[in-house]
Order: sequence, then C-alpha cells, then structure tokens
Amino acid sequence: MSQPDSRSAIRPAPDQPLLDVADYVVDYTVDSTEAYDTARYMLLDSLACAALAMEHAECVAHLGPLVPGAELKDGARVPFTGFQLDPVQAAYNIGVQIRWLDFNDTWLAAEWGHPSDNLGAILGVADYLGRIAQQEGKAPMTVRDVLGWAIKAHEIQGCYALENAFNRLGMDHVILVRLASTAVATRMLGGDRDAIWSALSHSWMDNGVLRTYRHAPNTSPRKSWAAGDACRRAVTHALNAVRGEVGCPSALTAPTWGFYDVACNGRPFTFERPFGSYVMENILFKLSFPAEFHAQTAVECAMQLHAQVKQQLDAGGVDAIERIELETQQAAIRIIDKTGPLSNYADRDHCLQYMVAVPLLFGRLTADDYGDAVAADPRIDALRDKMTVSEDPRFTRDYSDPAKRYIGNSVQVFFKDGSHTRKITVDVPIGHRERRAEGVPVLMDKFERAMRGRLSAERADRLMTLANAPTQLESLAVTDFMDLFSN
Repeated sequence: MSQPDSRSAIRPAPDQPLLDVADYVVDYTVDSTEAYDTARYMLLDSLACAALAMEHAECVAHLGPLVPGAELKDGARVPFTGFQLDPVQAAYNIGVQIRWLDFNDTWLAAEWGHPSDNLGAILGVADYLGRIAQQEGKAPMTVRDVLGWAIKAHEIQGCYALENAFNRLGMDHVILVRLASTAVATRMLGGDRDAIWSALSHSWMDNGVLRTYRHAPNTSPRKSWAAGDACRRAVTHALNAVRGEVGCPSALTAPTWGFYDVACNGRPFTFERPFGSYVMENILFKLSFPAEFHAQTAVECAMQLHAQVKQQLDAGGVDAIERIELETQQAAIRIIDKTGPLSNYADRDHCLQYMVAVPLLFGRLTADDYGDAVAADPRIDALRDKMTVSEDPRFTRDYSDPAKRYIGNSVQVFFKDGSHTRKITVDVPIGHRERRAEGVPVLMDKFERAMRGRLSAERADRLMTLANAPTQLESLAVTDFMDLFSN
C-alpha cells in the first residue's frame, strides 16, 4: 500500500470514524422504548448524585463562574445553586456535581467510564439554548429531547469503550466524555454533519489526559472533576465548530502527527458493533454504595458477612481474624487493588480492600466512610493488611462477555480458631440490567432522599410526581425542569 506524501497540502477526506459519529448523531432515530425508559432513570439518578455531592465542601468549591462576577444573566442554571453561567462553564459545574461522589452510572468494557458524565454538557447546552428560545418566543427543547441526546452520547462513549482500551495507553476514560459530548453538543447548537466531524477532529487533537490522578501513589480529587473538565472542553469545541472553525480531516490517520501514530502506536480504533441504543439499554447503575463499580459486588458480599464477622470482632478484636480472601476480575486488580497508606477520600474510594473492610466492620458503606474521621479507625487498615486479592478467571471472562457484562467478586473470611465464613459470591450488582426490576425502586428511593435533602418539600413533591409520570416528565420544557432544581 502506497504511503501518503507527507509534503502534500491536499486535504484528504475526513477520517471514517469522524464521519461515522457525525452520521449517527445527525441521522439515527432512537426508537427503543427501553433506551428512553432507562435514560429517564439515568437522568434522575444523575441529579440525585449531584444533590448528594452538594454536601461536600470540596465539590462546592469548584462551582460557579471561572472568576468571580463572570455570570451570565439568563444563562444555564447549575442545579441546587443560584448560579447562571455560560454553557461552557455550566457544563463544567454540572459535570463536577454528577461525577463528584463516583455514584453515577457506569460502563465497563476494554475501557471504563461513566456515560452520564455527558449530562454536564447536555444539560448546560439545553438550558442555555432553551432560555434563548424563550426570550425569542420559541419553544425550548423538552426533557425527552435531552434523553435522546443522552442516549446518543452514551452510545458513542460506550461503543468506543467496548474494544479500545485507552487506559492501556495511559489515558483517562474522560477522553470519551469529551468525544461524545463534543458530538451531541455540536448538533444541539445547530451544527451540521461537517461541523460535527470538524469539532470531533479538534477533540481528538487534544489527545488524552493522563490517568495519573486515578492511581497510587498519586490518586487525587482531580478524578472527581476530570469529567466536568471534559464537558467544558467539549462545549468549547462545539461552539467553535458552529462558528465555522476549520476541522482537520486526518486528525486520526495523519502519518506521524495524527492521533493513531502519536497516541495509539499506529493502531486504528476497532468496533464491536454499529451505533444504536445498546449502551443505554445495558448501562449499570450505582445504587447501593458510592463505590468504584468493580467493587460493588465485593461490598455486597462483605455486607452479607458483616454479622458473622462482627461476632468474632466483638469477642476477640481484629486479632480474631486470620485472613480475608478476595477474588475479583482482572480489571479490578489493575484499578483498585491497593496497599499502603491511603491519604485522602479519592484514595479510599478506589481501594478494593478499604471498600470491603468498612462493611465488614460496620455493615455499611456511605460517602462519609471515605472521610478522615472514619479512616482513622485503626481496624480498617488492620483488616486491609489481612486481605489477599486474586483473579478468578471466570469473573474476567464474564466481565468481557457482551451477553453478560458481569462484575463478579467473592469474599471469604478465615478466623484464628480454625473456623471460617461461607465464600460469598455475587456476579451481578443490583444496578445491572439483569436486576433492573429490583434496582428501579432503589434508584427511585435514592432520588427521593437526595431531593428531600436539598429542596423544599413542595419542590421535592413536584419532582416525585413527575418522576412517577414518565409522559408528563418527558413533555416538560427543559427550562421548566431546570427551574425545579435552581435556588
């Protein structure tokens, strides 16, 4: 195959992956009832996460305009605040709120991620455009329109993640939040097919941020605002594109300078399936515990063992325990198998051993359990020191099986008196598609508790009425919907 002339200034046709995403965003009609139903729950769940994050001063410190006073009259609203911002900064704010507690939806494949992160860009742009439309006497988009954009953003991020492991190249998964949000935000802002692929070319030329902040010994709170930052960058690319910014058609394939050569060792992307609505239909919800998703079933196992372990602890303290055996998937070993001192919240909520020790001791795992006060209990680290972590090949196979997408873990505790607990195994967390009927009531309870913790009784009642009336909720103007969350 002939090599392109690196000196030639003739602009090639746009790279096919750029066109494929643009065509999907422009032409594909989502007709899956399951996708829309799941997207509606995703929206409620994400706003619950945003409300719960407002209890944390570290999150609140990120909110507001980039510099004091830089607000926008009739701009996009930031839920649970009085801020009105330009769509770029609103995307950052909302993205930070949704992602802060690591409690929003999850997608696990060759690449990991949280597709509801894209709501930062989608809600920020939707409310911004809706308020402009109202000023011009036009109708704003509806909540159903927002769900449609979310389905497409989930699909773009999730389908790229199925076979393309950016983590193995040292890049963070928010590269795909930036990609998906750039695509849908450009279309929401009125961009055509050419504007979308142009915006996407700039998204890829940003390259990827490093995963450094997600791993020992550098785990830091940046992992809680990285997705918001990706949303902010995406809306910037979208705004530039609809204003006519020139794209770079071979941003992926250009020899030497393209993304494939610079970041992927020359390898192109591969895809398991065409874009549709598969990802939203199979998304995973975090419902029971604010824990990194690879540990969700391990926490369920530990909760089942709490009573038996507590008896031994009450009788003989931590010394009564000989060892704790954890079996997990290969991905969990790569991401959250961690030893040594844990220096902050972000360190602890990405440590498998910590997330098992707390429920073994206390029979719970909440966001507060990652704080310094709870972490100071010496029994937690004492239990961590007694844990071994190994891979169960079946868990890894089922994790990668597109028909399953399981996230299995097992926990067994051995005591010094020679006795031991049963080996508890959970393959499928409550937020999985196979447990959707069981999970929806838990999700709705999560939403209600979060709303009643942040809003007046009147507003919370109104939201619960809407949450239980899908047609009414979906027909609501997005501006009226955002009004319900604004101070």
